[in-house]
Amino acid sequence: MASPSPSVHPQFRSKAVCTLTCRHCLTDVCRRGMKAILLGDTRVELYSTDFPPAGVQLVEKDYMTRNCRCRIRDVACLGCGNVIGYHVTQPCEMCLDACNNGHFWMFLAEGVRAIERKDPSGMKNLLWANLPCYEHDVDAETRKQVICR
Repeated sequence: MASPSPSVHPQFRSKAVCTLTCRHCLTDVCRRGMKAILLGDTRVELYSTDFPPAGVQLVEKDYMTRNCRCRIRDVACLGCGNVIGYHVTQPCEMCLDACNNGHFWMFLAEGVRAIERKDPSGMKNLLWANLPCYEHDVDAETRKQVICR
C-alpha cells in the first residue's frame, strides 16, 4: 500500500473515509469523503473531499457565502444534474485561519449518501490516517475520468 498523505491535520486522522453517492440517483460521486461541519455555521453537517471528484461538474458562477467571505460554486451530479454540494473556489481568511481539514469540495448531507470504506483487510473502517495520497487511491475508471476532463 502507498504511504498515507502527510497533509492531513492530526485532528482529522481518526475520521473514517466514506464513499459518497448521489442521494437522488445513486451515481458514485467520490471515494474520499470525510464527515465534516460547516466552519461558518457549525450546526450544518456535510461531507468533504480533498480531490476534485469525478462524479460532479461545476455549474453556474461563483458566489459569496452568507456566513463568511468565501467564494463558492455549486456542483451538480453528473448522473442526474441535481446540485449536491459546492466547491470553495476562493477561501476567506477567517476560514483559512480556523482549524480546517484542507478540503475545498463540499457535499450537502441531504445531497449524498455515505458508506464508510473498509481497510485492505476488510475488517475495519479505513481512516484518513491510513488513506494513501489520492494519486495512489483512485481505481482505473476514476483515473480515466479525471484524465479525460
